Amino acid sequence: MKQAELVRLNEVSLTYGSNGTRCEALRKINLSIGSGEHLAIVGKSGSGKSSLLNMITGIDHPSEGEVIVDGTTVHTMKEGPLALWRGRMAGIVFQFFQLIPTITILQNILLPMEFVGVIPKKERRERALSLLEQTGIFDHARKLPSELSGGEQQRAAIARALANDPPLIVADEPTGNLDSANAEIVLGIFRGLVDAGKTVVVVTHERNLGKEYSRVVSLKDGMIVGDEWSRP
Repeated sequence: MKQAELVRLNEVSLTYGSNGTRCEALRKINLSIGSGEHLAIVGKSGSGKSSLLNMITGIDHPSEGEVIVDGTTVHTMKEGPLALWRGRMAGIVFQFFQLIPTITILQNILLPMEFVGVIPKKERRERALSLLEQTGIFDHARKLPSELSGGEQQRAAIARALANDPPLIVADEPTGNLDSANAEIVLGIFRGLVDAGKTVVVVTHERNLGKEYSRVVSLKDGMIVGDEWSRP
C-alpha cells in the first residue's frame, strides 16, 4: 500500500550570496516523503544535506520552489506562525545536542511543551518523564546536561524533539559524536519511532544503510543523484 505523502518539495533551489560569491546549496530538488518512512539523506560535505533538512523544517526558505508539509505551504509562512508550526509538526535532533545548559534535563523537555501549548498543562510533567523513560534516561531527569554523557545528552535531545508528539522527526548527524554503543542505542530509538508510525529523516554517514533505513536519498552538488528503496 502506498504511504500517504507527508512532505513534498517541488523544484526547490537555495542560493546564497550575490553574483560574485553565489553558492547554489540546492538545485531543483523534487522529493516526496511518505508518512512512516525511515529515510536517510547521504552525500559528501557540502552536498546540500543539511540545507535539505532546513527546507523541510522551515529553518531556511527556498530561493525558488515550494515546500509543503502535511498540506502546509511552509515556504510562505512568517516566522512567528512558522515557529509554532515547527514546534507542533517537526522534532529536530542536532549533532551537538543543543540542550540548554543552565536548566535540568526535565526542564529541557518541558520547555517546548510550554512554548507550543498543544499538550495540556496538567499532562506535561508526566509526558516529559514518560519520554525520558522511553529514551532510557529517566534517572537523569533532575541533572544538568553537563552531568550526562554524550550518548545520554543525545537521548535527552530526542526526548525533547518528541515533546509535542510531532509526526515528523528530522536528525542531522545524530550519531556523529557518539561511540558505536551509544550510536546503536540512538538508532534503535529511531527504529522504534518508525514502528510507532513516525516519519524519521536522518542526515548520516553511517554504513549499512540498507539494513537501517527503508530509503536512501543521495545528494551531490545540491542535486539528488540517487533515490533507492532498501526494503519494502
